[in-house]
Amino acid sequence: MHFRRLIGLAFAAALTFSVATAEIAIQIRPPRNVSERRSQRPSRNHVWVSGYQNWNGNAYAWSPGRWEQPPQPGNRWVAPRYTRQGQSWTLVQGYWR
Repeated sequence: MHFRRLIGLAFAAALTFSVATAEIAIQIRPPRNVSERRSQRPSRNHVWVSGYQNWNGNAYAWSPGRWEQPPQPGNRWVAPRYTRQGQSWTLVQGYWR
């Protein structure tokens, strides 16, 4: 019985991971980014992570920027961006480098 539950949980986790990393081809060009006002920097260790136009499955919705601490000192934030592939657009998620 426990073995079946474990297999089910492993399958659900794998399915969730594959959906989260799947690329979605969007037929509508992303709108321009919104000009944001940054709040006061919480500390010298915080880095601004800019906002971006996020596709929610039906339309673009603005995901606002925020201050974050890098996972490790010296890490740099690479902002998300859309790449054009033929007649569609694909989001390349932001990440720490």
